[in-house]
Amino acid sequence: MTSSNRHPGPPSAASDNTAEERANFTTRSVTKDYGDGPVLHPLSLSIDAGSKVALIGHNGSGKTTLLRIAAGLLDATGGSIEIHGHQPGSLEARRHVSYLADTPVFYDDLSVWEHLEYVARMHDVGDWQRIGTQLLERLGIAERADDLPSRFSRGLKQKAGIALAFVRPFDVLLVDEPFVGLDATGKDALLALLDDIGDATAIVATHELGFVARVDRVIALRDGRLIYDGRPDDAQARDLVATEGANTET
Repeated sequence: MTSSNRHPGPPSAASDNTAEERANFTTRSVTKDYGDGPVLHPLSLSIDAGSKVALIGHNGSGKTTLLRIAAGLLDATGGSIEIHGHQPGSLEARRHVSYLADTPVFYDDLSVWEHLEYVARMHDVGDWQRIGTQLLERLGIAERADDLPSRFSRGLKQKAGIALAFVRPFDVLLVDEPFVGLDATGKDALLALLDDIGDATAIVATHELGFVARVDRVIALRDGRLIYDGRPDDAQARDLVATEGANTET
């Protein structure tokens, strides 16, 4: 399963003049307020194509809110997000983005294999049977292909959701706490899949040390505000991974 078949490359380097031109994920003072106070204060970020980013923060920090806005599942109160120059939720943005929620949702009457076929055909994946088989084998759930994922345990649902996120092409991968509930085999498989995405951008909300050690950049939120944006090997980043990870659900 090669990344070139499933993850389109970044825009041409001919436009590589400014940070925003290099970016395929940009937020401009994006905010979210549910009416009883802001959960996301003005946040401006520019993430280059091909970057691997760990998004960290404690319970209520705004990580899930940011990812859901970027995935087009939640409207921002103010500001904007652009993915390859497109607004979240638009057909163009959806073509570029694959989103894996912290709790994957499945159709009650579709098997794992039928889910894979449905997602793959929606995105014109010609060789989806081969890709789907390889994903299920890597995740250790090939023997559950004909079962209903809606009835799976938390860990098996997570593995099925991972397969659905990776069976389609994407330029930007948004993932919310994917390691929660996974066994050691599942964690190793997910780390390997994230290593294999080539020039796609990955923004993963997690404190999993195995992934944080692989990223180019750590972004930390606290109470909806940006508190760190930098390298993962910085002492402050290491401290934040340890302290902010005490409760990672948002």
